[in-house]
Amino acid sequence: MTLTRLVLAWVPVAAWFVIATAGSALLVGTRSRQSGEESWWVGVLPVLKWRLVEAALLTMFGSLWFDSLGTGEWWLVFLLVGAIAGTPTWIPFRPTDPRSTRASLVGASTDLARYVLAGAILAWRLG
Repeated sequence: MTLTRLVLAWVPVAAWFVIATAGSALLVGTRSRQSGEESWWVGVLPVLKWRLVEAALLTMFGSLWFDSLGTGEWWLVFLLVGAIAGTPTWIPFRPTDPRSTRASLVGASTDLARYVLAGAILAWRLG
């Protein structure tokens, strides 16, 4: 695996993570935001640099998967990785508040979709 191939695989995954982060913040923000609160985009900007690092780590994981173990059942692997990575964010802060339950459900769904689609991009670029 060359560095060029890893970078060329990382770029679309990083772009997807940035788009998915903004989209999920918009989706979760409209579900949980109360009137008078600041915009959903304010909380997204600090997270973007960590999404780029997360995309790099996932690209390296995908490289290990596709170069050593094969391409079969990649969707299940990335679904499980997404579930493991997203589990801490699924726990509602206020269990009695129905908005936080809906927002955490939407957030969990977008986390899983983000990882599975990133796996599809890596399957296309590395497989």
